[in-house]
Amino acid sequence: MAPAIMLAADAPKLSSADTGFMLICSALVMLMTPGLAFFYGGMVRVKSTLNMLMMSFISLGIVTVLWVLYGFSMAFGTDAGSIVGWTSDFVGFSGIGKMDLWPGHTIPVFVFAVFQLMFAIITPALISGALADRVKFSAWSLFLVLWVTVVYFPVAHWVWGTGGWAYELGVIDFAGGTAVHINAGAAALGVILVIGKRVGFKKDPMRPHSLPLVMLGAGLLWFGWFGFNAGSWLGNEDGVGPLMFVNTQVATGAAMLAWLAYEKIRHGAFTTLGAASGAVAGLVAITPSGGAVAPLGAIAVGGIAGVLCAMAVGLKYTFGYDDSLDVVGVHMVGGVVGSLLVGLFASGRGQSDVKGLFYGGGLDQFWKQCVGVFGVLAYSLAVSAVLAFLLDKTIGMRVGEDEEISGIDRAEHAETAYDFSGAGGGSVGTAASALATPQTKKVHA
Repeated sequence: MAPAIMLAADAPKLSSADTGFMLICSALVMLMTPGLAFFYGGMVRVKSTLNMLMMSFISLGIVTVLWVLYGFSMAFGTDAGSIVGWTSDFVGFSGIGKMDLWPGHTIPVFVFAVFQLMFAIITPALISGALADRVKFSAWSLFLVLWVTVVYFPVAHWVWGTGGWAYELGVIDFAGGTAVHINAGAAALGVILVIGKRVGFKKDPMRPHSLPLVMLGAGLLWFGWFGFNAGSWLGNEDGVGPLMFVNTQVATGAAMLAWLAYEKIRHGAFTTLGAASGAVAGLVAITPSGGAVAPLGAIAVGGIAGVLCAMAVGLKYTFGYDDSLDVVGVHMVGGVVGSLLVGLFASGRGQSDVKGLFYGGGLDQFWKQCVGVFGVLAYSLAVSAVLAFLLDKTIGMRVGEDEEISGIDRAEHAETAYDFSGAGGGSVGTAASALATPQTKKVHA
């Protein structure tokens, strides 16, 4: 069929409502990276807290600059061989006018670019959780530069860029199941297979030092995820964005309940860490599928992901890889589950008329999802492992054993997360003792 001729009157016009909505969504997604930092920071031991926070925060600086220089062009520029994009006007944002609209939409190119920037920032930050306690901050920063350049930017083009091979195949990834979560989870697995385990893995207790901090981070992630998911439709004219908003809440709640139920049956307790991890597993799983499934399907997606991710986090002890904060078990497995379930639960009444197996659509979409999922997984795992190997053999990826044992915060940042020097004892304690009367001393004796 010949392409329709678009008259000037039919061309999209800038919508202040959509533009404002997308700017708010961009801010929500930006908030997810500090939220992730708190989530991860509470899960590590005290001596690694600041390093964990910094591994997320540094992404806000590095990826922002690279995105403006060439990342946006590689991800969303004109397609070249279905592998990568490139548009010279996008380089340095030099050829983008403030009123230029993103093709087919009612928002400026700048708004689309900054929204996608926030995805590019949080994706490599997700990887950091698997590497807790043992990676040089300088090596991590250089890895970040290389990884987003040769992995994230091209994969984002595959999945979301016009002409990208996964996009043209018809792989459904509403907001980042493959491009973000599988990509980051597979990368985490590739890196930890190269750099090895923490000192004391399986021997020393490595419990979270602050579960309140974990819950705060999980709450910020859940809040920001509404912008992450609902904003990915880039507008609200047809109701798909609101559907995604509802499904995000529904799947997250279902996953949290499923994880806690599994945990109670398997380990005999409902833990706060399990509640937070289950919620994140649901958020991950609904990210690729939420625009395609109905709310009942979202309950199924969340429930299945909650159980499977809870089961998957224990695999590191079975297979002996040290995924410090369960990035593989939650993000890679959750992304795989959510992406593949599109092929089963797509209702045909959401973002497209594509139906999954349970809605009479057969297995056609399921096989497309498999190709997208395992294509991204294999590429990210292999390239990430190669990058880690090269860095480890040149500048070294890990801190020394003594530095790891004594604490990476002091070794890499010359700081500690908590300063107790003024709490009790010392001059403060002496002054308090001097001010006490004989009567109060007797009471406290």
